[in-house]
This record gives sequence, C-alpha cells and structure tokens, in this order.
Amino acid sequence: MRRRSISTATALAVLFGSAALAVSSTGTAAADSARVLPVKSVGDMVVDGVHKLVYISDPTSGKIVIADYTGTVRATLANEPGVTGLALSADSSQLYAAVKGDKRIVAIDTQTGTPTSSYSLGTTAPDDLEVVDGRIWFSTATNFGSLDISGAEPVVHLAQKGDVDFSGAYGTFLASDPAVPGVLVAGNGGDLAVYDVTADGATLRTKGSMDTSTKQLDLTPDGKQVLTSWGDPETGYGIGAYSATDLSKETGYPIDAYPNAVRVAPDGNVAGGSDSWYEPDVHVYHPGDQTPVREYDFPNTGTSSGADTLVPGALAWAPDSSRVFAVSVNNGGVYTLRALTDPTKELPVVKVSAPAKADRAKKLTVTGKLTSKTPLPTGTSLTVTRTDLDSPNGKALPAVKTKADGSYTFTDTPPAGGKVTYKVSFAGDASHAAAAGSDAVTVSRKSTSLSLNNNGKVYSYGKDVKFAAHLGTTYKNRKVEIWADPFGADKPKKLVKSGTVNSSGNLTATVDMTRDTTVSAVFAGDSRYAPKTVKVTAYARVKISTAVSKQYKKAKIGSTTYYWFHKNTDPVLTTTMTYYKGRKHRLDLQVYYAGKWYDADLDPNYFALGTNGKSAIQLGAPGESGIRARFRSDYINSSSGDSVNSTTYSGWKYLYFSN
Repeated sequence: MRRRSISTATALAVLFGSAALAVSSTGTAAADSARVLPVKSVGDMVVDGVHKLVYISDPTSGKIVIADYTGTVRATLANEPGVTGLALSADSSQLYAAVKGDKRIVAIDTQTGTPTSSYSLGTTAPDDLEVVDGRIWFSTATNFGSLDISGAEPVVHLAQKGDVDFSGAYGTFLASDPAVPGVLVAGNGGDLAVYDVTADGATLRTKGSMDTSTKQLDLTPDGKQVLTSWGDPETGYGIGAYSATDLSKETGYPIDAYPNAVRVAPDGNVAGGSDSWYEPDVHVYHPGDQTPVREYDFPNTGTSSGADTLVPGALAWAPDSSRVFAVSVNNGGVYTLRALTDPTKELPVVKVSAPAKADRAKKLTVTGKLTSKTPLPTGTSLTVTRTDLDSPNGKALPAVKTKADGSYTFTDTPPAGGKVTYKVSFAGDASHAAAAGSDAVTVSRKSTSLSLNNNGKVYSYGKDVKFAAHLGTTYKNRKVEIWADPFGADKPKKLVKSGTVNSSGNLTATVDMTRDTTVSAVFAGDSRYAPKTVKVTAYARVKISTAVSKQYKKAKIGSTTYYWFHKNTDPVLTTTMTYYKGRKHRLDLQVYYAGKWYDADLDPNYFALGTNGKSAIQLGAPGESGIRARFRSDYINSSSGDSVNSTTYSGWKYLYFSN
C-alpha cells in the first residue's frame, strides 16, 4: 500500500503549529535532578544522546515536550492529537511520533526541533513505535505494521502479526534493539512473539505467552532475552525474562511491588519500574544479577500519605548509561521528569558517629563505617570536612582511610563551640557512586551576662522610654538586638534596634509605650559564648480624659471647683479613652454626705467605648438641691474587656445641684 507524504511548509504549519522554539543541547548534569513537566499525561519517552535531549509525548494534551538532561523544557510541539509512541532514527537526526488522533506518523528534525514530514496511515491509528534497520514499525490495538520511507514514496505494510492472537486490554507493545538487526518483538494481552523483519514484511520466528498485566517490553542488546514489565517466574512480581529463541521462561528480576516498566541499556543493564507509594520506584540490575545494584525512591510532592509513583512505561536510559530518566506523578496530577544519575554504580553508605556533646578546645573522637554491596578495599580514602561557626563553609581536615571491615576513626579538637558538623565523603570509583554521611556535635560555650533595665515600671500613655541593654564578655560578636512585643494579638513583635554595643557594653533603644510591652535583648552568640536572651515587661497606662456638659456655671466650694447644675438638669458625662476593640470604661460615682464621700450603686457601671474612643452618659437629675457628687472614668486591666494596658484612673470631676 502506498501513501503520499505531506511535506509542504503550509501543511506542516497547520499540523504542528509554530515550532519556532529553539532546541539547544546541554552538558551532562552532575547529580540527580527533578523538574515539573507541563503535561497532563505521558505516552512514551525516548532519549537522544547526540543532542542530550529527552522527548516526552503527552496524548491528553496532544503535544511533545522536549527537555534537556536537567529536565528544563526547551521546546514544545503542539497540535499532535493523541500522540503516543516515539522512536529515534539510528543517527538521532529524526524523531518519529505516532499521532494516533490523526492516524499518521510524523518526523521531526532533532537538530532544530521542527517537523519535516507527515505520513498518513489511512484509517489505521498508530500507537507504539520502533525503528528497525531504517523501517518504522508501529502497533495498533490488536496488530502492527511498518512504514518504509527509504524510497521515493513511503510504503506502508499493515496487519503483520501473523498467526498470533493479540487481543489484550493494553494494546500491542513493540520492542527492538539497535544492536540486534532484523528482530522485532511484539506482545499483547497474554501473547508474546518474536519476528524476523529483515524483508519487507514480518516473519514469525516464535510465539509464546506472558503475563496479561505486562505494560512494556524490551529486547536485550545481545538478542538473547525478551524482558516484560511483569512476570517474575518465582513470585509473579518483577521483570519477566524469556528466551528470545523459543520464549521459554528464564530467571527474571524480582521487585516487591507492582512492576510497570522495563528498559535495557545499551550495555545490558536493566531498569525496572514499579507503582509503589511506600517502596523504591526504580530498580537497576546488572545483567543476570537478581539483586538491584541501585534503587531510587521518589519523594512525596503531593498531599496523600504515599509518595509520587512511576508513570507506567515512563523509563528511558541515556545511551551512555550515565542516567535513567523517569517520569513520576503525584496525587494532584503533577508530572515530574527525574534524571537519576550513576544508575549502574552501587551506592555505598557512609555512617558517621560523633559524640552528642563535647567540650570546646578538647579532643573528641569520631568513628564510622563505609559499606557497600561489593566491599571496598582496605585503605579506601575518605575526605573529612568540619563545619562550625568559625568555618560556616567548611574546613577540610586530614583524610582518613578505612580498615578491612570498612570502619574508620579520627580525632579532632574543635576550636569553636555550638553545632559542629563532621562530614565524611567517599569520592566514588568505577563501580561505586559517590556517597557521604555526617553527624553533629554540640560543643560547649561559655555563658555571658546580658541585662535590660525598666522591668516592672509603669509609664504614662505614649511615653518614649529608653531601654538599655548591657552585654558582658564575648569572643567576637558584640552585636545585640532589642525587640518590643506589645500586648495584644493585633500588634506584632518588632525589632526596635540592632547594633554593636559601645565600649561599655551598652546598647539603647527607645520604645513608644502605648501598651504593656515585653522588651527583649538578644545576643546571638559566637563561637565561644552561648546565645542569650533576657526579657523585661514594662507597663503603659491608657490615655483618659473626661468632660462635663449642661452645667450653668463653674464655681468653687471651699477650695474645690464644681460644675453647677439646676436640680432638674441631667448632666452629660463624656469619657475619651485610648480605643481598643471591645474596650469598656468603668464609671465611678460618689455622693457627699455628712462630711464623707460614699459610692453610688450604679448598675451597670461599665460602659462600651465607641470606635472613636468616646462614651457619653446621661447621669439623670436628682430633683433636689444641695447635692454634691463626683465621678471619674477608669480602665481596669481585664475587667475593661482587654489586658493590653495597665489599670488607669482619670481625675475626679465635681458636680453640685442647686435650685
């Protein structure tokens, strides 16, 4: 069957949208990295070792994301509905993508990140892709076919499965390896088959069975085994292994979780993936070794109790085996591309044990052990770094060497007090990744004196009060901070002053006393003297004033000035007080009788302030002449509705009722 390619610039612009984003390569990363991907799903992933790029298809969004080895997105190719399978040409110059929604295969120039050709498959929707000897093989729901673009016109062959019943729920999976020419593996449901594809069509070599839960296949680079993402012969879990000759079961690679991916590196190392909240997600094996040489456990970036999980089939090796790329997803649907470094090297464990406490300037002993699956030789060198207050960026100490059992010991005399951290590092070698461990010691420091004045003093509202801190002997740090924390949740603690004490050890700061306030002096400490904080509490009264109205005159009785009212007049008593939400004032009223002042029985005697801080009370006319009275307004801590100021009384004002 022949199909004409659509290769004009206009047609491609419609199919792909703008592809003007520059695709640039980047150097290799030195450590594991993780970057959130702008995708809603993952269909397939391939790695371009020539340009150091990773290609990821997103069927839901209909796009291909192009990222560098750190996970940084370099370009996005849109308008590819349902794009799933991806494959690279042998020289990595072309990326092929199965655009399921448009029933076509497209070619993309990997150097520029722009599309070059589109090949229609008529009514056939492609899914998985593999390139074998220059031909592009594509799978469908229950079959597979090929696309040959080597001639003047593209040639399509459909329905190549032969006498094999492919009818599984996950569709048809394909596998091949550049080191094994002319061989294609296909699997669907419980059926697995190996084909010779050296000619135009596919010739069935052998067929067999696999676990129906398989979601990915791969072929080892020696051409001897077919691996499946599910089917350990012993436990039913793990990576299944089958002879490529007759598909008989062989020893696989066990995984104690739900396996969902398998990929083989060009050097034969195997990466298996699993859907696991609480166990490692990626497992790397040397060929034929059932114990993982390396495992990676994803962190929890979501809101569930379990960690992120591997997307089914979302594993890919860098061609030089320096990294395994994986895509994880959290419970919120956020996808992350993870570059896992040194996957084929054992990860040693460096244990460091230092005393919990030690004295400054006295010798202490640190012990530890370097262990690995394959023991490291006696005399392995380890670097030691001490980090403390005098050396916050770390100070190198003499290297130590391991004993026959991997243990080591060294002594040190810490010159600085406080937290002292000893980090011991192994640089790695050809078969072991770099590793490090650390432990911290609390090293003693002397105590200095620190004082602050004005504790317990009470001040008028708004008084500017000078607080003086005095710092005793220290080593290098002579800096003190003075903080003010006014009572009440609406006023935050704030730094009033920070500075170096003078030659007498003093630092002063002025606080505007509008509320009761806790004032703190803070010395952060240095490498020989411990931190210290002292606190005092100073108190502030409220601001109160009272006013009287409706009197007809002011005049003295004896030496006291009175407001004079007619006996049938109702005096108005106004209080103005510093406002605080929910604040009330107490009204004290007394009557003069027989040479003494007696409290009047008021109910209520607390009155709410308006938001302007005012309260006006109509006292009521006595109807009798010759009566003397006096009143005052009070703020009573706690009883007035809050506790942010100290109890405050206004002065008395005197009233006289005449005829």
